[in-house]
Amino acid sequence: MLERLLGVPIANDYSPPEPLGTSQLDNGSLYDKPAYLSRLPPVPAITLFSCPAMPLPNSTPFIAPLTRRSLLQVSMACVTLPALALAAPAPSSDGWPRTLAVPGGIVRVSLGPAAVRPVAHAGEVPLLVQGDVIEWRALVGIALSAMPGEAVITVQTPGQAPRQVSYSVAAKSYREQRLKVAPGTVDLSAQDTARYEQERAHQQTVMATFSEPLPPESLRMQVPTPGRRSSSFGLRRVFNGQSRNPHSGMDIAAPTGTPIVAPLAARVIDTGNYFFNGNTVWLDHGGGLLSMVCHLSRIQVKVGDVLQAGDRVGAVGATGRVTGPHLHWGVMLNQTMVDPALFLAD
Repeated sequence: MLERLLGVPIANDYSPPEPLGTSQLDNGSLYDKPAYLSRLPPVPAITLFSCPAMPLPNSTPFIAPLTRRSLLQVSMACVTLPALALAAPAPSSDGWPRTLAVPGGIVRVSLGPAAVRPVAHAGEVPLLVQGDVIEWRALVGIALSAMPGEAVITVQTPGQAPRQVSYSVAAKSYREQRLKVAPGTVDLSAQDTARYEQERAHQQTVMATFSEPLPPESLRMQVPTPGRRSSSFGLRRVFNGQSRNPHSGMDIAAPTGTPIVAPLAARVIDTGNYFFNGNTVWLDHGGGLLSMVCHLSRIQVKVGDVLQAGDRVGAVGATGRVTGPHLHWGVMLNQTMVDPALFLAD
């Protein structure tokens, strides 16, 4: 499908199959353990409570070791919580998406320790912040239009002056596809343009949604529908010599009627039939993390529904500006479309 953004993600047209793996994802993390952890003062010995160890059959008793991190968490919690309250277990970072600090990718920025969650912004846009008292991290989506070099976010911790934290963006070249098509399939009529402009204004409001972050057990997603990936994220198409905006999602070819499910726990924030995207559902996963599923043959949820990962959303179709049945799946982070493959739990 044609990509007509001007600030709004538009699902791309159905395209011939391409091999998997063309997105050249970096399976490693760009995050390293911050130096401040090695400079923390020694933790004084403390006695929490004692209980008899339960011996395992035919074995010696096992006592789980107290780590430096767990002791620090308890000691900091004792400062901020009533004396009789115990700190909840720190959230694990195992469920974070993969990082790839390139246009269309994701970077994980360390914000350091704090007793409460800091607030971070990229410009005026709030960022998803997760972590614990030992270390908070901001998850930043990098726009496909971003230039290589240094970028900054602003961090505000209660009781402290705002500060800036920088990260680096590397260059990346995405695949380009040149096509010759009938002029009528590229240029819009005045009526179609007016409809698109009206829909664009509505979708910009939807994309600005920022709700309380979900519990941080995992931000990894499942693929919304089975099928072959027919068009990858970042693909730039040139129609009759006219360059279009890059493909801002993942296309999955599947027969009409194939079930589509929520990739992650979410709240439904918008449904509708749009000129380019056809029947579309927007899902809010919390903290500025959104996803959209497009071209559905039918929508089986309504605005306000609360879903768990795997709950039915609708079915694959060919509605909107398309040439065949498929799902266009887009993922948005801090109002920026990013590569959905980085969120997959594979």
